[in-house]
Amino acid sequence: MPSTSHQAAHGAHHAHHAHHADPAPRLVVQQLRSAHAGPLSFTVDAGECVAVVGESGAGKSVLLRMVADLDPCDGELLLDGVARRGLTAPAWRAQVVYQSAEPAWWEATAAQHLRADQLERAAALLPLLKLKSGILQAELALLSTGERQRLALIRSLAGAPRVLMLDEPAAALDATTTLALEAVLQAAQARGMAIILVTHSQEQAARMAQRQLRMQHGQLVAP
Repeated sequence: MPSTSHQAAHGAHHAHHAHHADPAPRLVVQQLRSAHAGPLSFTVDAGECVAVVGESGAGKSVLLRMVADLDPCDGELLLDGVARRGLTAPAWRAQVVYQSAEPAWWEATAAQHLRADQLERAAALLPLLKLKSGILQAELALLSTGERQRLALIRSLAGAPRVLMLDEPAAALDATTTLALEAVLQAAQARGMAIILVTHSQEQAARMAQRQLRMQHGQLVAP
């Protein structure tokens, strides 16, 4: 008859295996490559923030653009176990959102970039990001770079994507506003959003990310 300690070990063994039956990672990147970077392979779990660090020109933005299906590339991408090739490009980009360092605007106001059902969520984010109420209706051309940068984050979050990729989202912000932005992102993480964050700030990477990926010459290298 097995000893109690053996049974305990056996139980722990089973618990360990149960743990490994966890859902698939939120995002799986396998052998992603283009003329400019790769092959790149990594995963990001739901609710995890991964910082991508490295010198300018290392390929960090290229990586985000490939994952967002904005640049031609080869390799495999899976979102919650579903292959990118099984989705239309707009359906993929609605769930895997890329916010560039200098976000583009094509309408006069931020509100015009949002669907009617997103306006309430967007308005609720304004005070958290130290933006005045009414700014969604303000002319974007008259706003500061920092205001537009925060409005871009609101636009990105309003659609509740499963993966949010941010390229230097706090570049134009002061220290206090940067911390406010990070708090909003951490709240989104707590709700299960996966975040890939390109940042030149080691302090920001340390505050935000559970892991860091370092890029050099278009390749991922040991951090």
